[in-house]
Amino acid sequence: MEKTVQLYEGKAKKVYATADENLCIVSYKDDATAFNGLKKGTIAGKGVVNNRMSNMLMQLLEKQGVPTHYVEELSDRETVVKKVKIVPLEVIIRNVSAGSFAKRYGVEEGIAFDEPTIEFSYKNDDLGDPLINTYHALALKLATKQEIETIKTYAFKVNEVLKNYFAALGVRLIDFKLEFGKLPDGTIVLADEISPDTCRFWDIKTNEKLDKDRFRRDMGGVEDAYKEIFKRVTAGE
Repeated sequence: MEKTVQLYEGKAKKVYATADENLCIVSYKDDATAFNGLKKGTIAGKGVVNNRMSNMLMQLLEKQGVPTHYVEELSDRETVVKKVKIVPLEVIIRNVSAGSFAKRYGVEEGIAFDEPTIEFSYKNDDLGDPLINTYHALALKLATKQEIETIKTYAFKVNEVLKNYFAALGVRLIDFKLEFGKLPDGTIVLADEISPDTCRFWDIKTNEKLDKDRFRRDMGGVEDAYKEIFKRVTAGE
C-alpha cells in the first residue's frame, strides 16, 4: 500500500491518504514537543519505538475486545490504519498521582489510587486542551451520551489490560492519554497511539521514569528510557 497525499501533520506524526478511501498511512516522527508545543526537540529513534510499540499494544487490546484503528505495520515507522474521525476528547486514565494531577491538587507524585480516575480534556490546541466534563462535552456536541459511555468503558478496559501487561514486565503504568475515533458507520475505535509519549511508565523497583517526562523535565537519558521500555515490550513478544 502506498501513500498518496499528506492529510495532516501533527507534533509526532504525519497522516497520508491511500488509494483506499477507508485507509490511511501514519508515519511517526522523531520530533518531540511538550507543554502544548512550547518546548521542542528531537528524540532519536522515538518514531520507531512509538510506531512498533503502539501496534503491538493495539493488537493485544483487539484480542481483549477493544476495537482499534490498527490494520497493518508497513515498516519501522509506518502503519496502515482505518480512517477515522477523531472524537475531540482526550481521555486520561490515572492509577497513581503524577504530572498535572499532582500539581493541580497539591499532592505529591507517586500516591497509588484505590480506583483508577478518568478525566477528559477538550482536544483544542488553541485553548490549551482544557479539562472538560461529560456535561460540557454534550453541550459542545463533541460526542453523544452513548459515545461517551462507550469511550469510558473502553478506556477502563485498556487500563485493566495494560496495567497487568506492564506489571509483568516490571513496569508500573502510572497514567496515560487515549484518543478515540469514529468509523464511517459510527463505530467507536481506539485511535492515535500508546507509547512513552502518551503514557507514564515507572520501573516497579526503582521508580525510574521510562517515558517522555525525561524530556519534559530535562532529566536526561531520554533515548535510553525509550529504548528500555521498548526492549521490555519486545522481549515479551
